[in-house]
Amino acid sequence: MDAGTKILVVGDVRGRFKQLFQRVEQVNKKAGPFEILCCVGDFFGDDKQNEELIAYKNGFKHITVPTYILGPNQKEHGKHFENLSDGEICTNLTYLGKRGVYTLTSGVKIAYLSGVESAGAADLAKSNHEFTKSDVFAVRNSCLVSKNCSTEYRGVDVLLTSQWPYGMQENENATASKLIAFLCREVKPRYHFCAINGNYFECPPFRMPKDETTQFELCTRFISLADVGNVEKAKYIYALTLKPVDKSRLLDLVQKTTNEIPCPFAGLDLAGAVDKNDTSENRQYFYDMETKKSKGQRGYGKKRRMQELDQEKCWFCLSSPDVEKHLIITVGERFYLALAKGPINRHHVMILSTKHLPCAAQLSTEDWEELDKFKNALRKYFKTIGQVVCFTERHYKSFHLQINVLGIEEGYAWKIKHSFEDKAEEFNLQFETLPPLDSPKMLPEIGPYFLTELPDDSTLITRQMNHFPLHFARDVFCSENLLNCDEKVNWKECLLDKDEETTYVSDFRKGFAPFDFTIT
Repeated sequence: MDAGTKILVVGDVRGRFKQLFQRVEQVNKKAGPFEILCCVGDFFGDDKQNEELIAYKNGFKHITVPTYILGPNQKEHGKHFENLSDGEICTNLTYLGKRGVYTLTSGVKIAYLSGVESAGAADLAKSNHEFTKSDVFAVRNSCLVSKNCSTEYRGVDVLLTSQWPYGMQENENATASKLIAFLCREVKPRYHFCAINGNYFECPPFRMPKDETTQFELCTRFISLADVGNVEKAKYIYALTLKPVDKSRLLDLVQKTTNEIPCPFAGLDLAGAVDKNDTSENRQYFYDMETKKSKGQRGYGKKRRMQELDQEKCWFCLSSPDVEKHLIITVGERFYLALAKGPINRHHVMILSTKHLPCAAQLSTEDWEELDKFKNALRKYFKTIGQVVCFTERHYKSFHLQINVLGIEEGYAWKIKHSFEDKAEEFNLQFETLPPLDSPKMLPEIGPYFLTELPDDSTLITRQMNHFPLHFARDVFCSENLLNCDEKVNWKECLLDKDEETTYVSDFRKGFAPFDFTIT
């Protein structure tokens, strides 16, 4: 029987890193192994106290449990989150990002929202330590569209915020957030953890009222954790074992206990925070994304390793002398279409950015519009030859945006999603399902990912990229269920001579010409 996933959560660390990680090591030896440690509240303290982290950054001391932290709650703490590469602060210490949903290998889903509610305009944060209504809606939509259950929403496993939700002990917590109360009510977490008020508080469980997303009244447990090393010895670390909601028995989720209290968010007046029509019925879909920022900025961690690559040595930059120009089919203003190197078949092509960009998540609105034109043109072309088309992107161990395009016979279209799911199970990967991609804001803010856009317009995405198989997409397409050509999984085994490549390019260009918007 599945014993469940073991998780640790701690409150405000405030620079007491040595005390925290020693305690975590003790707990892990005694009751572990724990898959993850989550930190809510203020992780950093004053500059003197923060010096304790130097030993961990230098490798003299080690963090035994992978640790993920929320972003700053104070403007002056923003400096600690600048210039991070993929959110990594040091080994086993990672900044989750401003907001999103993080899925563990077991399938446990952790929704998170960094910072404190902005006191300014509803959709305009004054500083990176603040969140707005747009951020809250983004997290809510990520939770609702990533559900695996096709009929009823079952909630998420954990919600992490630093600020308290409005509706809990208002007399003692004047800084509570109405937006977080709204978020908690909408996403229906089994556990909601927060901090920053210095107190340990755990109320009896309560049930969220059913709404248009589910007919079930789902149970939530709210826990606020104290500061690490507080003198009152109040509880600052919390251990729990979870089986993912999507894999749990429905009876376990709806069965009531004897000590439940009424939902503190039912009928709550959220005027000034959200409007009456800000309901799940009017949602827009996003995946872990950040608020609007100045052009070219994507929040903390914007100085990325990928952008430091010498572009003259990139195989895919059109300005590079190394690009194999005989593979190019057609060129737009921002993207070009080329034959894949070592193609699976004659119709295996790639959409690539003309300039050096690492992934679709970093595209501008104008970039996205042209990319969409290429995708729609390719869909129309493949339809004329009796095929449906799949698009895949692997933002992992890849320095230039590459979108692989492959056609599959229409009669096999129903098998494609099942083939991805079967191969994901083989490699122990967890995918989430998103609606049609219509914006780069639907893609992860920080870190690697893999996605595939399916012929039914849905999108499968995973951020579970540790040791991700580089040939995963080819593994799927070459499987017995689809193209039945296992010998073509490795592109290096499929290399053609230049004359063959030139012929493939010429043939594809001729067939694609009626749909090629770049030549009109």
